[in-house]
Amino acid sequence: MSDYDAQPGRTPPEPGDLSAAQRGADELDLSAGLRRVAGIVAGAKPIVALLHDVAEFAVQALPGVDMAGLALIDTGSAVRTWAATAALVDQIDAVQYRELNEGPCLTCMDTCRPVVSGSLGSDGRWPRFGGRVARMGVHSALSLPLIVDDRVIGAINAYARDRDAFGEHAVRLGAQFAGSAAVSVYNAQLLTAAQERTARLHRALSSRAVIDQAIGIIRSRSGGTAEEAFQRLCELSQHENVKLHLVAEQLVEEAARRARARRTHR
Repeated sequence: MSDYDAQPGRTPPEPGDLSAAQRGADELDLSAGLRRVAGIVAGAKPIVALLHDVAEFAVQALPGVDMAGLALIDTGSAVRTWAATAALVDQIDAVQYRELNEGPCLTCMDTCRPVVSGSLGSDGRWPRFGGRVARMGVHSALSLPLIVDDRVIGAINAYARDRDAFGEHAVRLGAQFAGSAAVSVYNAQLLTAAQERTARLHRALSSRAVIDQAIGIIRSRSGGTAEEAFQRLCELSQHENVKLHLVAEQLVEEAARRARARRTHR
């Protein structure tokens, strides 16, 4: 596999350097990771827990990985780490996304290609980021774009303390894992978004119902029109600096308490 961005001027480990036994063990680890990712059921867990599972599976499935994180592109094209197998990953990614705006993950998402660095401290592609991370004791990085329908939705970022931890063999296995992971992550995102839309709709319908009840209560007391009752509700909301539906809920609950009290004293 040659379709990846290696560190310029640095020769990564050659696939031929691996023994047949090591190759077989790596393939078994990858197969186990792919089965775990394929077995993810969207909606069975909160999405953050699901993404953390994917990051954990990546550490188990890919050779040479000490720690990994999963980053997604949020609304507005901001990149955010949603899951990490070690606190150090969060520190590295905070430097990459929020402080310096350079690093292997951002490059892999820009190019839609895996990105490898075998010596971050001497990698000229990210001179500020590489030096910072090397001083944290991390020297190798492998970033794998998560692509669905030719669109990058995020990346898996694998890190190792050793130099030259990732070569063509690791990239090949990583690309297979990332392809399967992208589908599972995307399906989970779609389901979560649908659930959030449904919840918002239910809240809106519930709010509308309680506002209509409050309008009816005000009309029964004032004898005014629906428009006048709604205006009165808006005035109460502004005066008390409380959202309209909360004012309506308070009014409806107070009316219900009064009704219960009248029944009790009959």
